[in-house]
Amino acid sequence: MSEPRGKGRADARGTLEEVGVRPSKGLGQNFVVDPDLVRRIARVAAVGRDDEVLEIGPGLGALTRALYDTGAAVTCVEIDHRLVAHLRATLPDQVRVIEGDALEVDLGALYAEPGASSDGVALVANLPYNVATPVVMRVLEAVPVVERMLVMVQREVADRFVAKPGGRTYGAVSARIAYFADASIEGLVPPEAFFPQPKVISALVEIRRRALVAVDPAHASYHEIVTLIRHGFSTRRKMLRRALGGLVSDEVFEKAGVAPTKRAEELSIQEWGKLAQWRRSITSSLPRS
Repeated sequence: MSEPRGKGRADARGTLEEVGVRPSKGLGQNFVVDPDLVRRIARVAAVGRDDEVLEIGPGLGALTRALYDTGAAVTCVEIDHRLVAHLRATLPDQVRVIEGDALEVDLGALYAEPGASSDGVALVANLPYNVATPVVMRVLEAVPVVERMLVMVQREVADRFVAKPGGRTYGAVSARIAYFADASIEGLVPPEAFFPQPKVISALVEIRRRALVAVDPAHASYHEIVTLIRHGFSTRRKMLRRALGGLVSDEVFEKAGVAPTKRAEELSIQEWGKLAQWRRSITSSLPRS
């Protein structure tokens, strides 16, 4: 029989008082208090014995325990030193608890030790709201050992993660994620599942890294593509001719087969790649003064 959600909230409040922690908006701390939810996340993550799992922002350790119970090897990264002490005192010794900021810790190095899994790492986390997007992008861009993610984020953030070209929520982060991976929403989570209770609905998002990125790096680098994406979406209501003025010539638009009258939100990651490819090609062929 599952534990009542109200009891989970009372237990979380009591534990926070014991360790002297008041939930911080600055750290995006909303702790999961629904025991059914953490078990559901562990099931959806489909991890088990011999799997390596990375958790960011474990908080009080509810999801950590559910992941550990699957038989997976769990490493968690927590920025709040008071929670780090609590986690180290209450979690099984086999769980690695790393104190630090997930945007600064060398996450890849955590799996460079002898004996670490060569089958890839799964990131499973209730991500703090204030760092969800930068954490996901940092992992995709700089931690290739993480092959898949199941993250809980605000619904509006989730919508941006999975958005397709032409949609209202499609933006720069949508295109950048699509360069590396496929993303889908795996379920919604009500505010009542957390303490303190947020004012928004959350969502579970699965992000699976593809074997090959969407654009051949020999044609255009990720940096070249992102440069255009950032400029294009900085003035998303403008036509690309104006948004990319000074960066992309009419000849580049023509060679890439992209109409300069389009707007940034209409372009797929492959089209951004073609613009970057032809920009590189035409620029490199120009005589140097």
